[in-house]
Amino acid sequence: MTRVLTTTSAAPASSPPGALFNIIGASDDDVRKALIERGVPDKQTRMRAAQLTRWLYVQGATDFDAMTNISKEMRTLLKSDFSIERPEIVDEQISSDGTRKWLLRLAPSARTVNAPEIETVYIPEPGRGTLCISSQIGCTLNCTFCHTGTQKLVRNLTSQEIVGQIMLARDRLGDWPNAEASGDQSHLPRTERKITNIVLMGMGEPLYNFDNVKTAMDLASDGDGLSISRRRITLSTSGVVPEIGRWGEESGTMLAISLHAVRDDLRDEIVPINRKYPIAELLEACRNYPGLSNARRITFEYVMLKGVNDSLAEARKLVALLAGIPAKINLIPFNPWPGSPYECSDWAQIEKFADIVNRAGYASPIRTPRGRDIMAACGQLKSESLRQRASVSKLESAEAPV
Repeated sequence: MTRVLTTTSAAPASSPPGALFNIIGASDDDVRKALIERGVPDKQTRMRAAQLTRWLYVQGATDFDAMTNISKEMRTLLKSDFSIERPEIVDEQISSDGTRKWLLRLAPSARTVNAPEIETVYIPEPGRGTLCISSQIGCTLNCTFCHTGTQKLVRNLTSQEIVGQIMLARDRLGDWPNAEASGDQSHLPRTERKITNIVLMGMGEPLYNFDNVKTAMDLASDGDGLSISRRRITLSTSGVVPEIGRWGEESGTMLAISLHAVRDDLRDEIVPINRKYPIAELLEACRNYPGLSNARRITFEYVMLKGVNDSLAEARKLVALLAGIPAKINLIPFNPWPGSPYECSDWAQIEKFADIVNRAGYASPIRTPRGRDIMAACGQLKSESLRQRASVSKLESAEAPV
């Protein structure tokens, strides 16, 4: 494992009241509105927003002075009133398998006196690179197998903070024209783009931060900007049933369901949101997901917990439950964390479980654990920042207690 500590003092991606307006991750309408508020004529704002989009999301500019096709007068205004800063890296760890994990510091807000922190993970493979991003600081769902679930929810991330994770990762990976990666490059994919896929599988439940996540993914998939296909963006939810169909209609990315059990009594324990939205309701929402087809299958995630949910009877029940849903089933060996109450299923048992699923006609890859040595694997993320219970002030609707 390689660890890189940084002491950069750059302002974080989101700013406290009265600070500069961070353009990164802001919607086109919000950027244009901010320009108008600062005296830019309305008829110019569409052009200016398009110029900023290209410099930021295509060229990866980190300085307004690099934007040479924008007048000096306009650049002076931008420097005085706007920001294009990324989150601050507190800690960077590189696994022996090339997985990278960044601990990122954000700006404090009205809800948090201390600067909160999140984690973002990059997973390189020979022909692709996947960035796992967070949507909340902490989580409210309390899934018992997940380390993040032991960290209380502080607040939702803004769209700027979500897109800021992508920008920061592209900076560090040299994923811009004529840029170079930092640190060891031996594990980076031999592809033109180092980040080819985005998964909303980091800290938090993304459907409890719907609007900010949607704005961020609209920017990520913009063909004139970051240009990542919606079919290469996957949102993972633990089962916020009322928002699943809406997400499909409004965003149209790929969908993953954090399932992990085939019986309501067990899923109530492992994934407590099941008490509000039981398995039957969740699977009905999946069957009705807009655009669902064999070309746009839903991924069902199933963590393998020894003696808990890994019997062959449960494998057969899983197959029966998903009948008629175009699906892929990811079997995830449990990744331990300090104090975790579970053990990973034996490898032989995982293979027997997978064989039943495969013979039923479902693609059922066993996910190879990545980044375990730096606590970057599935279910292991948890920032070390000071947390504050959001009950001291009203959270956004994200809290939605189960």
